[in-house]
Amino acid sequence: MVSKAVAKYVQSLHQKKYRQRHGAFLVEGTKNVRELLSSALTVERLLYTADFATAVQVPHQLAGVADVVTPDELTRLGTLQTNDAALAVVRIPEERPLQAQAGELLLALDQVRDPGNVGTLIRLADWYGLAGVVLSETCADAWNAKTVAASMGSFTRVPVWHRPLPEWLAALPPSLPVYGADLHGDNVHQQHLRPSGVLVMGSESHGLTPEVEAHLTQRLHIPGRGGAESLNVAISAAILLDNFFRHE
Repeated sequence: MVSKAVAKYVQSLHQKKYRQRHGAFLVEGTKNVRELLSSALTVERLLYTADFATAVQVPHQLAGVADVVTPDELTRLGTLQTNDAALAVVRIPEERPLQAQAGELLLALDQVRDPGNVGTLIRLADWYGLAGVVLSETCADAWNAKTVAASMGSFTRVPVWHRPLPEWLAALPPSLPVYGADLHGDNVHQQHLRPSGVLVMGSESHGLTPEVEAHLTQRLHIPGRGGAESLNVAISAAILLDNFFRHE
């Protein structure tokens, strides 16, 4: 059984203000904790069940900060409805230098507030080998437990930055293309795109903010044939990204 102090600390990390204050976040479940243990991220504390220990080798160097607990304890401490595997407290990694440059493609998100979507988009960036993901100040937190869960381990590999997007886009080299999803843009299937520059995705309901839209060099549209009003932002990003890499 964990102490009251540890329990209070772990539960405080459900909230963004405490994640920022302590510089730590939560990773939960078999898949994500397994990925975590194979990464270079710093584990502050690991709580796991006996069943998890039989399936996953817990690194010996974590012996001093690792404890075996019951599934009920994990569920009470974490954010999942049930957790019979593991929960880790992890240090938020230091940001790498953010340098947008020719020959690399960055994904930027404008007001994507759903942590599940943000996590899925980070996973997409991992799949396509993007240089990283830039989040506007109004996006869901990259270290929200739901974001981490939806990334399915990609949080360990994809660099993420929180930036005021209009100012960041304005400071990019003029020669660097900035693409944005837009219902009135060019048919993406008729373009010959290369994975270089920045692809900006906005919220599903509101699209890109005018301040961000002003910095686009090309608008891209996914043509549809049915009656749906819009596509989920992660699905839209997947279709657009595939077109960037179609000729690679």
